[in-house]
Amino acid sequence: MHCVVGSGPSGVACAQALLQKGLTVRMLDAGLTLEPARARAVEKLGVSAPADWDPQLLALLKENMTSTAKGIPQKLVYGSDFPYRATERHVPCTFEGVGLRPSLALGGLSNVWGSAMMPYLDSDLAGWPIKSAQLSEHYAAVLQMTGLSGRKDDLAIRFPLHTDDPGNLDLSRQARTLLSRMERNKAALNRNGIEFGAARVAIRAKRAPDQPGCVYCGMCMYGCPYGYIYNSASTLEELKRHERFTYQPDTVVTSFSESGSDVTIRAHERVTGKTLELRAVRLYLAAGVIPTTRMVLESNNAYDQTVWMKDSQYFLIPLLLSRRARNVPQEALHTLSQLFLEIFDPEISPYAVHLQVYSYSELIGQAIRQSLARFGLNFDFAARQLEERMLVVQGFLHSDQSSKIATTLRRDAAGRSHLELKAELNPAVKSTVRKVTGKLMRQAAKLGALPVPPMVEIAEPGRSYHSGGTFPMRQEPGVFESDTLGRPHGWRRVHAVDAAVLPGIPATTITLSVMANAHRIASESAALM
Repeated sequence: MHCVVGSGPSGVACAQALLQKGLTVRMLDAGLTLEPARARAVEKLGVSAPADWDPQLLALLKENMTSTAKGIPQKLVYGSDFPYRATERHVPCTFEGVGLRPSLALGGLSNVWGSAMMPYLDSDLAGWPIKSAQLSEHYAAVLQMTGLSGRKDDLAIRFPLHTDDPGNLDLSRQARTLLSRMERNKAALNRNGIEFGAARVAIRAKRAPDQPGCVYCGMCMYGCPYGYIYNSASTLEELKRHERFTYQPDTVVTSFSESGSDVTIRAHERVTGKTLELRAVRLYLAAGVIPTTRMVLESNNAYDQTVWMKDSQYFLIPLLLSRRARNVPQEALHTLSQLFLEIFDPEISPYAVHLQVYSYSELIGQAIRQSLARFGLNFDFAARQLEERMLVVQGFLHSDQSSKIATTLRRDAAGRSHLELKAELNPAVKSTVRKVTGKLMRQAAKLGALPVPPMVEIAEPGRSYHSGGTFPMRQEPGVFESDTLGRPHGWRRVHAVDAAVLPGIPATTITLSVMANAHRIASESAALM
């Protein structure tokens, strides 16, 4: 039996690859789920049209989510924080200037992700022992699981779609306005190192009037009542139907050891705390970078030894459209990323800078109103003007140009262990983000949108949730490194398959490549004795 720890995106990708190779798989998972009352509300809304939704149920699913000019403090789903719950007990950590958090939820952080999907470029894989070609077939396999909505546009020249049949989501009016101006000025923008196209997102698009797909209800940021945004829990439901697959929830893995042809796995039941011991032929760690790092350090008895977590720096740049898009609060639209912009400019970075453009959403409107209230402006008039012009860009830098996180396993006076995460800031980040903002400013006429520098926000390390690399893959791994099959130095039958083994974190989105790499490791390790 092969054991996989975690039901997030890397876990299901790994498990599926092992099953395809004819192996027997058991998934061990803490498996926290949404509270029953909220689950019932989701179910009721999900079987009716938005026009028929009960306002009280809708309000329940929007609870607790707030937005300011600094962004969303913590992304929830259906008004719940269950994706982050119980971690202080089962994955104890201390955080100093770090925005990343672990998850023990069924589906992991795919419950709250932004669903953006882009492959990595070879030019962004400096220091990796593999190239993008070795991920290509695995990208395609993963997209069979997640689905993809996107377009065969100019972005496909550098970033292959890895699917012949992507869905096609309608763009919002604001996104169409921006895209139209950029297309008219495409040659000039390309000469200046700006390439662009429709966002690629793992959202099911309606392909025919009688088929299920996005209904543009604007609930994406709160949680889709119809389940059209990919969540790895849906793949898990498919895996459960396989005769060689077993799902074991309520299980928190803490450490492991090897002996001959076996791996001994130590765990406890999440609810009762009862200790468990299991055996497997091979163990695949897919619990997310924080839990996986903790398990490896604990199993190596590596206390007070720091490993470095890499992070793709996250920042926000508001844009003001040169033309208004009227009545956007009433528009039927999806509220995840609408467009991608990729900046290739060696004066800014030797790597790609990735920008995701978001048009109006209720949360953006909320942030605008809160900002205006601070200045005592003509509230309704000014808010309407800004809502019709305001876009938000989420930007990401390569980890080599970002801050990093010192990650250390500690013991307290009572002998209890916890993981300590401390940010180490890269002072060059502010300069790089200023250069990105300046470039957008200089190209404002061609873009049809003007950045607002005073409102640019740079988040703390880890806030992007694009973090990893504590045990980076190397061709010849040393201490606290892994081989190309994700095996941490000194281990033969234990494979880390999540972001913990990425040698660097490119700016383009992380989940697709983490899933593809997990699928690759599982596929290639399946034949090992």
